[in-house]
Amino acid sequence: MKRFFRYTGWFFGAVLLLLAGPILLATSGSLQGAESWQTATRESARIAPLPEQAEEAIVQVYGARAWSWRGYFAVHTWIATKEKGASHYRVHEVTGWRSYVVNSRPGEPDRHWYGAKPNLYADIRGEEAEKLIPDIYQAVASYPYPTEYEAWPGPNSNTFVAWVIREVEGLDVALPNHAIGKDYLGDRIIAEVPGGAGYQVSLGGYFGVLAGIREGLELNLLGLSFGINPLALGVKLPGIGELALINTNPMTKPSME
Repeated sequence: MKRFFRYTGWFFGAVLLLLAGPILLATSGSLQGAESWQTATRESARIAPLPEQAEEAIVQVYGARAWSWRGYFAVHTWIATKEKGASHYRVHEVTGWRSYVVNSRPGEPDRHWYGAKPNLYADIRGEEAEKLIPDIYQAVASYPYPTEYEAWPGPNSNTFVAWVIREVEGLDVALPNHAIGKDYLGDRIIAEVPGGAGYQVSLGGYFGVLAGIREGLELNLLGLSFGINPLALGVKLPGIGELALINTNPMTKPSME
């Protein structure tokens, strides 16, 4: 009987740990947005340079809190590209309200995600971006779940972005731990981490462990991840994300001119 109560205590303790972040966000009111997705802002956050102001090729990875209660748990991620000399960006993402879920079309790269301001995770420009863009197009076209969408544990928008990053050599970007779905590997159990230097083991996106130079160490339980990132001097909390002092992803340094 003592063993039963001990195991029960461990179980409820683990559940409380996993839900502490989402509960904190829900009760704090810090993620309050528009009451309807129809009225939620989709305006640009003015993060990316305007095409006419940047001749160079650009590759950026963004993420923003998911709509409604899902935002307490996860972010929605996407990739934006601009070819050298192009007059527009292309936005590559997955949304769950169409029969064909992959979207790759011209658009503003840094739009709010239905009221949620985006965060820039990676910013690659110039010759490096120019080399990556054709491979990104090819990876987007070969995404293995073009008509499938499951918010949890995947495949979803974060599964798509993680897939593209893994497929494109040289596009090494660590996604945040609360990008639920990034660990969904389909029929595979082992894969390289999106950050490019490390591996992860995942059982259908429900359980897994990840270790990488950019990502650090993550433990995934029921799709919610927590861990540490020594290189970034950060900790990873379910729902809240990574609290770090350093961004380990490639970022273009601001011009001194």
